[in-house]
Amino acid sequence: MKLTGGEIVAESLIAAGVPYVAGIPGHGCLGLTDAFVARRDKLRVLNVRQENAAVHLADGYYRTCGRPLAAFTSIGPGACNTVIGAATAYVDSTAVLILTGGTHVHMFGKGVLQEVERRRSSDFLKVLEPVVKRSWEAMDVRQLPFIMRHAFATMLTGRRGPVHVELPMCVQCEAADVAAGDLSPRVLEQRPSPDAQAVEQAAELLLSAKRPVILAGGGALYADAAPELRALAEHLGAAVLTTLAGKGVFPETHPLSGWLTGSKGTTIGLQLSRNADVILAVGCRFADETTCSYRRGIAFGIPPTKLTHLDLQPEEVGKNYPVEVGLVGDAKAGLAALLDAAQDRRPEPAADNAYTRQIAALREAWWAECAATRASDAVPVTMSRFLAEARAAIPMDAIVASSSGNTQAQILQEFPFEAPRTCLTTGGFSTMGWTLPAAMGARLAAPDRTVCGILGDGDFLMAVQELATAVQHQIPVTMIVANNQGFISIKDLQRAVYGEDRTIASDFAQPDGTVVSPHLADVARAFGCHAERVEQPAEVGPAIRRALQSGSPAVVEVMVDREPPASGGAAYGWWDVPVPTYLPEQRARYEAGRAEEAL
Repeated sequence: MKLTGGEIVAESLIAAGVPYVAGIPGHGCLGLTDAFVARRDKLRVLNVRQENAAVHLADGYYRTCGRPLAAFTSIGPGACNTVIGAATAYVDSTAVLILTGGTHVHMFGKGVLQEVERRRSSDFLKVLEPVVKRSWEAMDVRQLPFIMRHAFATMLTGRRGPVHVELPMCVQCEAADVAAGDLSPRVLEQRPSPDAQAVEQAAELLLSAKRPVILAGGGALYADAAPELRALAEHLGAAVLTTLAGKGVFPETHPLSGWLTGSKGTTIGLQLSRNADVILAVGCRFADETTCSYRRGIAFGIPPTKLTHLDLQPEEVGKNYPVEVGLVGDAKAGLAALLDAAQDRRPEPAADNAYTRQIAALREAWWAECAATRASDAVPVTMSRFLAEARAAIPMDAIVASSSGNTQAQILQEFPFEAPRTCLTTGGFSTMGWTLPAAMGARLAAPDRTVCGILGDGDFLMAVQELATAVQHQIPVTMIVANNQGFISIKDLQRAVYGEDRTIASDFAQPDGTVVSPHLADVARAFGCHAERVEQPAEVGPAIRRALQSGSPAVVEVMVDREPPASGGAAYGWWDVPVPTYLPEQRARYEAGRAEEAL
C-alpha cells in the first residue's frame, strides 16, 4: 500500500497499540497531523496548551500503565518546548515517543522559518541529544517504517527512556509503498536474569544478615517486581526502604516498611539504612538525595555494610558504592531468582525477632513524632495537617501525582501508599509543572481510577493552562493545591543553609513585601473546573471529597502556612548545598559536612 510519511507514522502508532497522541499542530507538522484526520476513530488527538505538557502527559500515562504514548510538535520553539519533558522521562527512565517537525530536506541550511542551522543544517537533534535514548531524522520517506520500529524497540527495551523522531516537512507528505507487516513494532519482551552463581552468592549473603535491608528504586517499580519484592522481604525478615522513584512498590502500611532514607528521608529509614549489615539495592542509582550526598554514616555506611546491587544497567552496579555481589538483570527476574535461592537454602521464612521488633518500634516512634503537626488546628493549615486530611479523603487505590517542592518532600515522609503505580512523582530531574499534565495522562491510562495531584502553587502555576486541556477533553482529575504564595521550599532552604535574612526571589511579593498571589480557585472556575478555596483545617477533607465526586476537572486550593516549621517537614538527612565563603559561620558548617563525604 502507498502511504505518506505522516500516514506511516500514524499507522505505526496504531499497530503499536498507541491510543492517544498529544501535542500542538503547526506549519512544521501539518503533513503529520493531517494523517490523523482519517484515523481519529483509532488514534485520539489531544491538543494541549503547551508542548511540554504533551510529553508530561505521555510520561504520566506510561508510569501508570507501562505503555507509551506519542507527543507531537511543529518545528522550532514548539519542538524546543519538549526538552524539559524529555529530560524528566530520561532521568526517571520512562518511555515517551517525541515526534517533531523539521526542515524540508531540499531546504536544509537555508534558514527557513524556525530552522536551527548556524552550526549545522537542521540541527535540532543536538538540542535533544543529551535527554533521549536516541534521535532519528528521516531523510527519505522509505526510511520511516524501519525508524518507527527501531524507535519502539529502543524505547521499550533495556533501561526505558524517551526517543525522538524528527520528520522533515517534505518527508511527512511524500509517499512510499509499505507492507502492513513493516509497520508493527518488533520489541523483544524478555526479562534478563542475573548470573546464577552471583545469585547464589547474594542469597547466601542475605541469609547471613542480622539486620538486612532491601532498598527498592524505580527499576523495581517499573519492572512490576512488587510481588517478588514483598515475598523476598517477608522470607528474609528484611526492612524495605524505597527511593523517591520507587515509592509505592512496597506497601508502606506493611510492618517491614521502613519508608525512605536520604536527605528527605524519615528517622526510620535513616536509622535502618545506616545500621544495616547487608543491603540489597534493586533498580536504584544511589543518587545524592538517597545517599545524603555520600556523607559517611548519615544514610549509609558502605563499607562496613555489605552491598548487593541488582540493576538492569551494568554501569550502575558499583558506580557510587563498592559492591560485595553485583547482579546485572531485570528486577523482577532477579528478585524471583534470589527468592528461589533463599528458599532452597532456608525453606522457612524468618520468624519474628529482635530486628523485626525494632522495625515496629521505629515505625511507631516516627508516627508519634508526626502526630502533633498532623493533628494541628492551626490556621493557616500546616503542611502535615493538609496531607493528613488529603490521605483520609483520597481512596488508597487512587493514583496521586506530585512534583518537586515541599508537598512532594512531605508526601515522601508521611503520606502512605499501598500499591505500585499509585504514587507518581518526578525523581532525578525534580521537575516542576509536571503534576497536572502527568495526572491527566494517568487518568487516560486508568479511566476507572481516581486520579489526584497534590502540589504547591508554584508548581501549579507552571502548567495552569492545562486546565483548559482537561476541560476540553473531559479528563476528570483533581488538583489539590497547597497555596503558600511562593517557592517556599526554596525559601526554607535559603533560610536553613544561608540564614534567616538571606531569602530572595522565593516569595510572590512586591518590593514592599506585599504578597501578590492569584485566587487559584477563581482561576480554575474561569477554565470551567469545579473549584473551592479553603482556609480551615477541618474544611480540607470535605472539599476534596466534593471535588472527587464532581466528576469533572477540579481544583481544591488550600491556604497553608508559609513559615517554618509548619511550612514543610524536617530535614533529617544531609544534602550538599554549597555555601559562599563570605558567610563564614555557615561555610564552616558546610565544610565540616562535606569533609565527611565519601566520593
